[in-house]
Amino acid sequence: MPGTSTSMILRLHGRVAALAVAGMALALAVPVPATADPVGAAAAADPVSVLKFTAQERREALAYWTPARMKAVGKSVDLGPTGPKAKPWRGTTLKSVGRLFFVNVNGADTWCTATAVKSANRSAVMTAAHCVRRGSSPVNTNFSMVFVPAYHKGKAPYGAFAVRSAAAPRSWEKDSTNDMSALTVDADKNGKKLTDLVGSQAIAFNRPVGGTISSFGYSATRPQLGEELLRCVGTAKKENGTQAIPCDMSGGSSGGPWLADFNATTGKGVLVSVNSSLDSLTPTKMYGEVWGATAKKVYDRAQQG
Repeated sequence: MPGTSTSMILRLHGRVAALAVAGMALALAVPVPATADPVGAAAAADPVSVLKFTAQERREALAYWTPARMKAVGKSVDLGPTGPKAKPWRGTTLKSVGRLFFVNVNGADTWCTATAVKSANRSAVMTAAHCVRRGSSPVNTNFSMVFVPAYHKGKAPYGAFAVRSAAAPRSWEKDSTNDMSALTVDADKNGKKLTDLVGSQAIAFNRPVGGTISSFGYSATRPQLGEELLRCVGTAKKENGTQAIPCDMSGGSSGGPWLADFNATTGKGVLVSVNSSLDSLTPTKMYGEVWGATAKKVYDRAQQG
């Protein structure tokens, strides 16, 4: 079982390899691919790949991610100083945004950022595909996954929600393209659906690139080390088939929301992408996918789950 060391993920733009920073030595865990969709002719024709977790796996994930473990996971990671572009968010609490804790394919405790969105089942959460599974490798999937909305300095005011299934483009599974994912989470221990408790962000597909974007994430930069939500603000521009904004958040912010039309008073906006990759080890730009028809199919699979 992994200890409190962590392996942070935020890809370098244009590269398949992940940017990983490890703490102490870790025991390797071999992920079990049995819960993933079979990769056969029928599966290959489906543009969406779905990773499912059993009821027992979900119970074990909730038991594993104790408050102490959540608090400890960032202590062995330091990806440099925060800012100057990224700044701590001091506005209204973004109840729909939280930390996505999981154990990665190497057996290390780690996290990403994720967002509850409007959905038919009131249980859909958007993040990056590389927070769910390794690209170009169908069997290498993360596990023990829980979403903690409004996480802040060790506090989880709305509890933790076990991830029941994780949908992603099959193109990510096959060749590391289209880095986005939509999760379906269980109700909480009292039977309450996620967005009934924390609200949700609107979501848009096929939206033209441009305008002011607020990007949020639990970056593993100091002094926050994933314990506080950071924000970057900038104008989105097309770049090499994706979109980019000025931002220097790092690992841990992966999957964090790109909110257009963001209202700082209400904390509401329109989700148009998520943090996917950086331009360099010393970042100046954050990249996000341009969400089109495939992204909509991924989202639909999650909101119907």
